[in-house]
Amino acid sequence: ENTMSLTITLFQTDLIWESKQLNLNHFTEQMSTVAQSDLMVLPEMFSTGFSMQSEQLAESMDDKTVQWMLARSAELDSIVCGSLIIKESGNFYNRFIWAQPDGNVQFYDKRHLFRMSEEHQNYSPGHQKIILDINGFKICPQVCYDLRFPVFSRNTQRIDGKLSAAYDLLLYVANWPAARFTHWRALLQARAIENQAYVIGVNRVGTDGNDIAYRGDSCVIDHQGEIVEDMGNQAGILSVTLDKSPLEVYRAKFPAWKDADQYQLI
Repeated sequence: ENTMSLTITLFQTDLIWESKQLNLNHFTEQMSTVAQSDLMVLPEMFSTGFSMQSEQLAESMDDKTVQWMLARSAELDSIVCGSLIIKESGNFYNRFIWAQPDGNVQFYDKRHLFRMSEEHQNYSPGHQKIILDINGFKICPQVCYDLRFPVFSRNTQRIDGKLSAAYDLLLYVANWPAARFTHWRALLQARAIENQAYVIGVNRVGTDGNDIAYRGDSCVIDHQGEIVEDMGNQAGILSVTLDKSPLEVYRAKFPAWKDADQYQLI
């Protein structure tokens, strides 16, 4: 097995408003049509749509949706990821969950909460970035509004005083409204260029229960900001295979990362 390539499947779909079981049924059906993939990526709040009814809709990490993710992951021998509404220790989180075939779960809680929808009134922010490993790729997952904040997503780490890249792929799951699709595309490309990394954005289509329209535009962008794949505005499933070697060659040839500014997040 080539540990330097990674096959990722993006699900760009409408979501059924606040209807967990119907969404899970829909994704079960969609996943059954996919040939072997290392990683399956669902949108933000894939089981409910972008709802502020955190109290009514939240689940624990042992409840149905995470169990469903683990079951699909084991059955398809693929990591399954996406965000959903989780309650933990009395707080509600918009939590990105990474379910592995071996039964392990890793997660990242959305840090930047979308105040224009009062997400910050209904959810608690996460604080920790996480880096996930698969097939020799390091992946940094983020959620929707996080895309607007480049300091948090900056691709630098210090090991023994030396600067290096923390990740190879920056992965965004989103419910990003059609009204701001120009921002979506420009920011995804900017994140790829400034971080010298692959960037993938997975967004939904359709109209949600708050009458907000979404137009997809899920895409795969390379380390030079070139759009490798663009799903356009229709519901669909896309599989793409990324190769790590061109990324490493480019970083060695054009090592802008060595001149990155140092700062600390507070």
